[in-house]
Amino acid sequence: MKKRKGTKKDNVIIREKKLSNGNISLYLDIYRSGKRTYEFLKLYIKDKPLNHLEREENKETYQLAESIRTKRESELNHSEFGFIAPHRQNIDFITFYQEYLDNYTKKDIRMLKGSLEYFKKFLDSKGYSLTQKFLPRQLTKELIISYKEYLEKTLKGETPASYFKRFKKVLKYAEEKEIIQKNPARDIYSTINEGLKKDILTFSEIQLLADAKCGNSEVKRAFLFCLNTGLRFVDVKELRYKNIDFGNHRLKFIQEKTKNSSKNSTVIIDLNTTAQKLIGEIKGADEKIFSLPTHAGCVKSLQNWVTSAGINKHITWHCARHSFAVNLLGEVKTDIKTVASLLGHSGLKHTEKYTRAVDELKNKAVNGMPEIMLGK
Repeated sequence: MKKRKGTKKDNVIIREKKLSNGNISLYLDIYRSGKRTYEFLKLYIKDKPLNHLEREENKETYQLAESIRTKRESELNHSEFGFIAPHRQNIDFITFYQEYLDNYTKKDIRMLKGSLEYFKKFLDSKGYSLTQKFLPRQLTKELIISYKEYLEKTLKGETPASYFKRFKKVLKYAEEKEIIQKNPARDIYSTINEGLKKDILTFSEIQLLADAKCGNSEVKRAFLFCLNTGLRFVDVKELRYKNIDFGNHRLKFIQEKTKNSSKNSTVIIDLNTTAQKLIGEIKGADEKIFSLPTHAGCVKSLQNWVTSAGINKHITWHCARHSFAVNLLGEVKTDIKTVASLLGHSGLKHTEKYTRAVDELKNKAVNGMPEIMLGK
């Protein structure tokens, strides 16, 4: 077995280990910053080759091990001096991003996927060819800022900040994997617009929806229910009859979004007459109240329904929750603490954006009045 010479310098050496079957296993002895690690290559040579063919096979296997050793030593040296190994500099960042996404298992995967899709749209808008590699060194601070601004200009509400947060998450991972030397987005932040950018449905528009035909009756029933309760899509989709106290006309459920992070994750809502009618008769306790398709399928049905009702607004499913809050504050004159409780907010910070939305609507209404030409 080869022995390491006494040295403090980082290096990589091929070692040999004799096996019980008479073969020799090749592995790398990696010494870095005073620490030693091993990488087993799953490469084997004959301890005592019997002929020319076995000697040639040993030689080729050892050459392969040497090429791996050289590659690892290059990575070690580049890392020591603050550089990225050449072979890592030439990977396709989009492929790297997609592989990260493919192995991702957390609940915000939809946001992560959206971030990648919009990054590709952004690159296309800047003239980059997606059929060619997008290299890590092209991730400049200027490009990152431009992507942030693209998200803020293209998308509404909290989505730009959410997408950019996931994008930064991938860049942090790329830094950890030494794909990039330094995360160029570390000090760049996308702030959520404090105003409420989502469109709001007024009571008269909600009546238009109720009167209009929807291609999916379950989508119609569930969305109208959300407009009367403020539920998120993720919660209404999983709502079951056991969540309803039919005797007291009350709904009780645990919010999916905050169930592991907030003491206010359990929400109790008194059901108004409309919400009760939308639920209908009691069925099996574990049976879902609404039989809904995928989120994408629901949104498609919703948008067609909104158009058929003659409403010229960009309405997403989450607009139901926003409309519920704004209508309570602005039309019903409900106090902010009550609205916060109905929405399952742990404090008033998140609810206050709805009061600002009410103020914006009032301001828009006042400024929308025609100017009167005053005489002298």
